[in-house]
Amino acid sequence: MLTLIRGGRVVDPGNLDGMMDILIEDGRIVEIKDRESEGRGQRAEDRGQRTEGRGSGVKVIDAFGKIVTPGLIDMHVHLREPGHEYKETIKTGCMAAASGGFTAVCSMPNTNPVNDNSQVTEYILKKAGAADMIRVYPVAAISKGLKGKDLCEYADLKEAGAIAVSDDGHPVADSRLMRRALEYAKGFNLPVISHCEDIDLAECGVMNEGAVATRMGLAGIPNAVESIAVMRDIALCELTGARLHIAHVSTTESVRAIRNAKKRGAPVTAETAPHYFTLTEDTVDKYNTNAKMNPPLRSRQDRDAIIEGLADGTIDVIATDHAPHSSIEKEIEFDLAANGITGLETSVSLSLKLVENGLITITSLIEKMSTNPARILGIDNSLKLGNPADITIIDPDISFTVDANSFRSLSRNTPFDGWSMKGKAVLVMVNGQVIFER
Repeated sequence: MLTLIRGGRVVDPGNLDGMMDILIEDGRIVEIKDRESEGRGQRAEDRGQRTEGRGSGVKVIDAFGKIVTPGLIDMHVHLREPGHEYKETIKTGCMAAASGGFTAVCSMPNTNPVNDNSQVTEYILKKAGAADMIRVYPVAAISKGLKGKDLCEYADLKEAGAIAVSDDGHPVADSRLMRRALEYAKGFNLPVISHCEDIDLAECGVMNEGAVATRMGLAGIPNAVESIAVMRDIALCELTGARLHIAHVSTTESVRAIRNAKKRGAPVTAETAPHYFTLTEDTVDKYNTNAKMNPPLRSRQDRDAIIEGLADGTIDVIATDHAPHSSIEKEIEFDLAANGITGLETSVSLSLKLVENGLITITSLIEKMSTNPARILGIDNSLKLGNPADITIIDPDISFTVDANSFRSLSRNTPFDGWSMKGKAVLVMVNGQVIFER
């Protein structure tokens, strides 16, 4: 079967940008044609007629007015399985990701049991294969049981299919262990994804430290909880020469430290999430537990610093930190509520707002949601001849209202329910097969 994606603006940063047609056969890209050169060559329709003679005809996907990109990759997703299937399963998480425009996600290891051994990694990949939708890349634990005491067997984990290591949800407090983790991971070319948090300094904080927390009578978490850990891990990155990726950046000080480290040539990359460049601590007003997360929503100054970090390239990746929870964990007292929000099905729309407001370009956005994650993870997802056809098509002009009850995810914990948004993914293709179409 042949598939022709016709007439879209193809944006593959550093590779392609223009009105093009993409022909796919047996799951791979076999032709990319610039439509502006049609007057000097064959028209797309002519090529479609020509390809019909090769087999079973051509399926034509009309992409006029839309953006065609290499498949979006979310580097930071909690699929909850094994162990917490009432919040999310690998299948429902994959459905939510596809609905959000993603062809691949990295699953975090804080499951039950923890993904700290090859059997759990293999289980995740088996369940993802059975779901038969998007690609799932398991991230394994840095330490056994996420306890920060003993390193996992990275060789076994990589052989089983792990693409990176992280104790996400739990910082590695022991600096010596973190050094050893970076050195060990370097030997297997595994990125280390760091959850940067000084637990002792955080104490029992539940939201950003500041006037809002004081007014609400809630214990605060200062910016230094994150930035101290960021600076320590950057120092260890420079000491070892190992690749470090800093997760869910939320503070001005962290952005500054990462920017300076990059200027020095340190092999450090970083991500933030849409809620950190969209929301502030004010969203916690009325004790909204759907706005409770870790790191917490910060000040307007911090939000602006995150946007600046995205614009100047300090922050490489936009990831969702998709953290589904049931009403059991969210519809309770704020102090006791679980941290995190669902993010897969609103990420593209929230990120497109940056483009609409002129803060970043569409090319930069695709870099941060597709090509940069691929580069960091060692994946070639570019749109070039012979590559698997993992493709996302985005309609930037669709207007809609977020309805959490229509999410493919099992959970509904989002602060964006009822928001008016513009732009979303309308088609997702993996290996040439359309797995989601709006």
